[in-house]
Formats: sequence, structure tokens, C-alpha cells
Amino acid sequence: MTSSPPSGAPPTSAGVHFPPPLIFAIGFLIGWLLHRVRELPVLPPSTTAREPVGLVLLAAGLAFMLWALLTFLAARTAVIPNRPASRLVTAGPYRFSRNPMYTGLTVFYVGLTLIINSAWPLLLLPLVIMALLSMVIQREERYLNSAFGEEYAEYTRRVRRWL
Repeated sequence: MTSSPPSGAPPTSAGVHFPPPLIFAIGFLIGWLLHRVRELPVLPPSTTAREPVGLVLLAAGLAFMLWALLTFLAARTAVIPNRPASRLVTAGPYRFSRNPMYTGLTVFYVGLTLIINSAWPLLLLPLVIMALLSMVIQREERYLNSAFGEEYAEYTRRVRRWL
């Protein structure tokens, strides 16, 4: 049995009880299913640069996510947003982005969209980002502000949310 912190007590985690990449996976899956019903290509299938550009974006997104994950692991703090953070990570890709894992996932998602040549997932990407902001990022930011106070506030002034 879990208990909630008393009213007014600082949260012990961001309280996100699902893996955030699930939002991207659901958005992409819906887009792929829509494409199966009614094809809507991003570019004409004969466009030769589409797949290579998609692969580069896929690799870049994956590399950025991996760099962020390894930076978190090296800092020995929670990667999963329903666990308490032991420290504020500001090194590695976190010098450039407050959300490099989500930025990497976004780039990966766009690359995958190009590879399958479907505009549907791309059209759904703004909804994916809005869901990510409201269901994950805002909760994480409230928690980090509560847990790290002025140190986090200064970090948010210095580093952009995305890139």
C-alpha cells in the first residue's frame, strides 16, 4: 500500500506512473493505423533522400537519448519519473536541453515517420508533444522545482526546455 504525502508536503517524485516513451509510441501507432486506412505519404515514394535522411534522424535521436540516459546513470539518479531524484543533472546533453531524452525521442519519431513515409504520425506529433507537456514535463518540472528550489530555477533560466 502506498500513501500520499500530506497536503502541502513536497512531492517525493514527479508522479508519472507510466514510461513517457509510451506517449510517442501511441501517437506513432495511431498514425501508422491511419496510414493503413488512408495512405498519406510525407514525400513521393520515388524521393531518394527520404530514407537516408530518416535513418540519420533515427540515429541522431537514438544517440541523443542514449547520451542523456548514460549521463543520468553516471550521476546515479532516478531515470524513471516516479522515483525520487537524488541530484539535479546539468552535465552532458543537459547543458543544452532540459529534456534531451524527449528531444531525442522527437527526432527519432520524425526519422521513423520519414522511413515509413507516412504524414499521419507527423500530423499527430503536436498532440504527442502537448500530451507529453501536460502529462509528464509539467509534473517533472513541479517536482524538480520543489526538490531543488533555486538551483533548478537557475538551471531553467540558463538552459532551454528543448534545444
